[in-house]
Amino acid sequence: MKMVTWPDVNQTRTDTSTVIGTSIIMAIFLGLVDWIVQWALQFLA
Repeated sequence: MKMVTWPDVNQTRTDTSTVIGTSIIMAIFLGLVDWIVQWALQFLA
């Protein structure tokens, strides 16, 4: 463990914010795609 270079607090916060932000954006995108597909299938049925 002596050779491990641990990230500092700012880098950890930046990486965490990036992961959370990307997760939220993907959730919104996939939710919209799901809603559009459901609407299209109901329209066709």
